Amino acid sequence: MNGVALVEAVYRAERARVLATTIRVTHGDFDLAEEVVQDTFATAISRWPLDGVPQDPLGWLISVARNKAIDTIRRRIKLREIAAMPDADDESTDIEPLQIPDDRLRLMFTCCHPALARDAQVALTLHTLGGLTTEEIARAFLLQPTTLAQRLVRAKSKIKSARIPYEVPNADELAARMESVLAVIYLVFNEGYAATAGDAWVRRDLCAEAIRLARLLLELTRAPSAQGLLALLLLQDSRRDARTDERGDIVLLEDQDRGLWHREQIDEALALVPLALRGGADQYALQAAIAALHASAPTAAATDWPQIAALFGELLRRAPSPIVALNRAVAVAMSSGAAAGLALLEPLESELRTYHLWHAARADLLRRLDRPVEAARSYREALRLAGSAPERRFLERRLRALDALAH
Repeated sequence: MNGVALVEAVYRAERARVLATTIRVTHGDFDLAEEVVQDTFATAISRWPLDGVPQDPLGWLISVARNKAIDTIRRRIKLREIAAMPDADDESTDIEPLQIPDDRLRLMFTCCHPALARDAQVALTLHTLGGLTTEEIARAFLLQPTTLAQRLVRAKSKIKSARIPYEVPNADELAARMESVLAVIYLVFNEGYAATAGDAWVRRDLCAEAIRLARLLLELTRAPSAQGLLALLLLQDSRRDARTDERGDIVLLEDQDRGLWHREQIDEALALVPLALRGGADQYALQAAIAALHASAPTAAATDWPQIAALFGELLRRAPSPIVALNRAVAVAMSSGAAAGLALLEPLESELRTYHLWHAARADLLRRLDRPVEAARSYREALRLAGSAPERRFLERRLRALDALAH
């Protein structure tokens, strides 16, 4: 691997860690830290091919970013204020609340501070820690990119003006902040698990990052909600090699080669699910239980769809949302027939008319009910709204199959 390619690989793997540490050095100035990190990686691209790759690339990047940040701050503030700044060499002696081992979790809890609106908490952390673009986050929230960009600007300004501390909260404050942190990790994973845009449907770097953060969060808190989230992510990610074929096209769950599923992840998750359910059966524990039923079924035909539908019903009661209602409708269709599922699905149109998976699910149920004209119409609308190339190819294949039946 040449120097430039290595920098690009390190950027994908370590950008969030370098950024999180740099934000600490800049005392929470997100814009300055992002500018410095971009400049640092640009310096690496220019120097590594000539000088050779450092023995510790991550350490080099963090050191250069720190120095650039401090130099920039020196140009902005008076000499007497410089003396009050913590020296970069003293960073390792900091006593962290709860002995947090990674600046990325410190950044996550800062982004999820209660002074910020919930949607801003999640969006800002997805942007800084997950490295998602404004367009990707907007898709996750079903928002316009311009709206999301304004939200990010306001969130950064709020952190700076309110002097929100860059720290993990004390134990007595932790529970109140956990919900947002869990949601952030979950959304980072979802963007990796089924990318909303681009040529690749699965972004394994984001999935791996979310699982790593979930492990750290569980290690930090031992909370049942963190157990449920980690179990859910492990179970979903265990199918990664079976979810697309050699061309990158989508393979539906019912058609996947279960021999490709990663059993070590499944076994680890199955041990966590009962603990999470006993700890309160929140939305992550219930979703993990649903995923566990899929993972435990030896074949697609052996899937316990009635139990899955019942779990989705309980999830809808505890954490109501149109997306959960959509998934429940699909599960009911699998357990009680397409007509029963469609009856639950169609009332969701007003809330999900811009969500391509609602149209795709409706099209599939109409296809199963032998209503090809209506099914084709829904597939075309799903195709119009879909953002990722693999999803578009899948929908195009379904449309061609319907056309072939019609002729």
